Amino acid sequence: MQRIIFNMAGMHRHGTAFYDFLRLRKIFFVDQLGWDIPHDDDVEMDQYDNPQAWYVVVLDDDGEVVGGGRTMPNSARWGLHTFMLNDAVKGRLDSIPTSIMDGVRVASQVWEVTRLVISDALGTHAERSECLSLLLEGIETLLLRHGGSEAISLSPVPMVRAMRSLGYDAERRGEPYLCDDGRKYAVLGIPVRAHMRPGASIGSSAGAVAAARRAPTHRPQPTMVHAPQKD
Repeated sequence: MQRIIFNMAGMHRHGTAFYDFLRLRKIFFVDQLGWDIPHDDDVEMDQYDNPQAWYVVVLDDDGEVVGGGRTMPNSARWGLHTFMLNDAVKGRLDSIPTSIMDGVRVASQVWEVTRLVISDALGTHAERSECLSLLLEGIETLLLRHGGSEAISLSPVPMVRAMRSLGYDAERRGEPYLCDDGRKYAVLGIPVRAHMRPGASIGSSAGAVAAARRAPTHRPQPTMVHAPQKD
């Protein structure tokens, strides 16, 4: 597997990876979980897919998208929208309780992660763990590149254990709630790992950035983190 990192300004360098990520999101969040979110027959895309967003996408050995996530700083703003959790707390998203966080820190050092998804094509625990690790390391790379120190995400509660098993000090922030898809979600805090922070050795991060820039485009192709929003 390999990871690519891009925003809207650079998505053209990676073939149809962005569109295929939107297609994977539709399969998982709409077709499987039944979320009431904007989509058509092929893809899912919402108001947070805008020029403020960055994308971390994982490709398999055949160049097909098998995982991905979207992230943006908590200082992001696009028209009437900020970032998802902030909009939820302000009552703009009907399906997420306004009490999901006692307060949302609006700062460029904190980044929100949404639409994190891993394809069912990865059928083993080892494959899914490798994909999740690549995604989290890519998000960490973006935070380091832009001066970030922590990611937050509205995720299924068991994700805390999965992230900790990969070496992240993830912790729950606030009380969970039961979503219409039958899962319990809560806000998770995921700090940049200590050995990756400025002043520590960040060779692995620099290597990840370089690898992301060198990564080849993928060939066109023939679980699960935040809660849905309703228009």
